[in-house]
Amino acid sequence: MRSILILSISLVLIITQTLTNMASAKTEKQNYRLVYSDNDFEIRFYPSATMATVNSGARTYKELSGPGFRSLAGYIFGGNASGTKISMTSPVHMDISDSGSSMSFVMPSSYNEKNLPEPDNSDVSINTAPDEYVAAIRFGGYASDSKIRHYSDKLSSMLVERGITGHGKFRFLGYNPPFQLFGRRNEIIVTVDWTETKR
Repeated sequence: MRSILILSISLVLIITQTLTNMASAKTEKQNYRLVYSDNDFEIRFYPSATMATVNSGARTYKELSGPGFRSLAGYIFGGNASGTKISMTSPVHMDISDSGSSMSFVMPSSYNEKNLPEPDNSDVSINTAPDEYVAAIRFGGYASDSKIRHYSDKLSSMLVERGITGHGKFRFLGYNPPFQLFGRRNEIIVTVDWTETKR
């Protein structure tokens, strides 16, 4: 009886995770163009994108992730002037520092600052991120403050070794819902000086 129960639970978990992975694969992802690939990191060009952002006094990933997500999810799930439900995209952007943090959802490509409804929550703002070149490093599993520090330091060291100049703070990108157990994708990015003829 116990073995049948374990088998049933395992089967439900496998089906649930398979469906979750399929849904994640279909989610619209922020557009970028790969311009350089190294063994451990990439340089990408991100065109400007419209974001919904919430600022926070949080100083850690743990402090920011829950409250920030709830505020932004409230906006796209209908907490806005027209009650419009806006599709979730990936990745979720997080800019985390001791001086204050922010979380942003990338809006679907069909939206811009002019046609997005005004948020009901005054803590949520709509803005347009500028074009930029970034260096990006990927890691799996669940994110944590220690992992974010580790991969930020790793990316920083590799950029110095290759003579690539980074600017500003290292940012975290999360691609998966919290209930997705397998195939998770996380990234650290930082703005860099880059020209298309550099490599």
